Amino acid sequence: MNGANMFWSYSIVFITILSEGSGVFELRLKSFSNDYGKDNLGQCCSGERNTTCRAPCRTSFRVCLKHYQAQIDTTSGCTFGDIVTPVLGANNVNLDDIVLKGFSNPIRFPFDFTWPGTFSLIVEAWHDTNSSSENGVTSGGKTLISRLTTQRWLDVGPSWTEDEHKSAHSSMLYEYRVTCDPHYYGNGCATLCRPRDDSFGHYTCSHTGDRKCLPGWSGDYCTKAKCLPGCDEQHGHCNKPDECLCHSGWKGKMCDQCERYPGCLHGSCHKPWECLCDEGWGGLFCNQDLNYCTNHKPCKNGGTCFNTGQGSYTCTCPPGFNGTDCENKLNRNIGTNKPPCDEDESGLCKPLDQCSSRPCLNGGSCTVLDTGFSCSCPIGFQGNQCEENINDCPSINTCQNGGTCVDLVNDYKCQCVPGYVGPRCDVKVAYCLAKPCANGGVCEDLVNDFICRCKAGFSGKDCSNDIDECASNPCANAGVCRDLINGFKCECSPGWHGATCQEDIANPGNMSRHVSVRVEPESGLNAEHVIVISTLSIAIPLVVLIAVSVVFCTKLRRKQEQRRADDEARAQNEQNAVHSHVVKLGDTHMIKNTWGQQGGGKKVETNNDLCYAKSYYI
Repeated sequence: MNGANMFWSYSIVFITILSEGSGVFELRLKSFSNDYGKDNLGQCCSGERNTTCRAPCRTSFRVCLKHYQAQIDTTSGCTFGDIVTPVLGANNVNLDDIVLKGFSNPIRFPFDFTWPGTFSLIVEAWHDTNSSSENGVTSGGKTLISRLTTQRWLDVGPSWTEDEHKSAHSSMLYEYRVTCDPHYYGNGCATLCRPRDDSFGHYTCSHTGDRKCLPGWSGDYCTKAKCLPGCDEQHGHCNKPDECLCHSGWKGKMCDQCERYPGCLHGSCHKPWECLCDEGWGGLFCNQDLNYCTNHKPCKNGGTCFNTGQGSYTCTCPPGFNGTDCENKLNRNIGTNKPPCDEDESGLCKPLDQCSSRPCLNGGSCTVLDTGFSCSCPIGFQGNQCEENINDCPSINTCQNGGTCVDLVNDYKCQCVPGYVGPRCDVKVAYCLAKPCANGGVCEDLVNDFICRCKAGFSGKDCSNDIDECASNPCANAGVCRDLINGFKCECSPGWHGATCQEDIANPGNMSRHVSVRVEPESGLNAEHVIVISTLSIAIPLVVLIAVSVVFCTKLRRKQEQRRADDEARAQNEQNAVHSHVVKLGDTHMIKNTWGQQGGGKKVETNNDLCYAKSYYI
């Protein structure tokens, strides 16, 4: 076996161990009969060629499952897998009763691809010739007794299909079936349905693998809650079954009632934050009675009422009556310079109590005067009868973000536009506190709204939609695509493999299992990586240049110091030579220092180096 084949073999075994199949082909060997103990050539398993065989066969089996072949090739590899059993018995073997280590019945061939509906099956019975025959003839340690080869159509199901194979000297009874692994359904075991009840779905699975939503849920993956029956679809929503949560500006059990403009007294709305005044009312808050006379008829004793606007009126009293509502009867002094009076039961005229009619409005205090009355108004009101509410709104609007100042009694408040709250409309409504973004989405508050930054693989207002990566049909060559979260998985048809089933399997015999992989989106370099790479690309060459410069400078300096030391030694030697010559001539005079510019001596000068220079004279 060469290196490439060994690599493929180990890879297939490793993948086979780790992969999780979508179904299993099962073969149950029931019985095998070889009454005369002969092989496929009609010879005795024990080696004799006589009619009666002296020793029984030592029977084992080899089973090979592969893709459909019109002409079955028994020499090529087994696409779906193969097994070899140990010796299970002699000539006649009842396989239902065998319990043996290394052998399990039925024999199982798991697969992790869509079952194609067809297969080729090879079942061989072998005689194990561990001991040599009398004539010393062996065949690699095994002799073929019988071989079954068949191609079949087979649907997925729990029922067994029984069959019998007969040859010249033997017969074999067997049965087989294909079943899906748990949570896999359909004719090809290609439909995956795993019951769940969490944020990714609320459903069970039918016998065909279809998702069946739990009560109160709907949608392809049963992620959409069914709201309370009657809940307005446009103005309400729900996060769990049988609830009705109103959008901003709507109220009521079914979210079908609009919110009036705050402070609206005698008005209604057709959409949120309106204040449509009822008949006879006006003003921003519909609090001004435009037809007070008709609605209330305040004037008494035949007085005539006149509307003066903004909920006010005046009464024109007939002769003999006065007061705000013509409620006071006048007599005797009418037409004289005396103040009007009331006539008591005895006919005497009493001074008229102008305060008896309570003319001072809004809690004002009334004081009787000779000429009438006077009102002392409470804080926040003014006018002769305290009828006017003082406008307390500042001249410069302190309400922020488009808020409107509303006058109150000795105070004011800010009426905020949708999306803002607070005494000065300075607080933006935090919609993200309700955590509306699903599947790990990041919420960002906007004005009167929010936006979800969805993780890869999800979309939608609240990131509740799983993006279907299989929509573009990425799997080639009849491969089946399965949508995953932010990716997909291709289940390749026989003869193909690779991330998108585009690679042809050159030698099917080396593949005992089919492998599907998950394709993930590639990740790029982020800004931090780019900065680090750029910094290193500049710093490393600079450090190398500095190091080279330091080494060069050090070597040059050492060379020049060595040259200077040699020059100094040469000068000293010449001086010693002169001194010795003088001594030999018997010159006893003192040796004078001849170093200097006037000595007429020879000048020896060293080369200038990087740091200093010196000259010597001899």
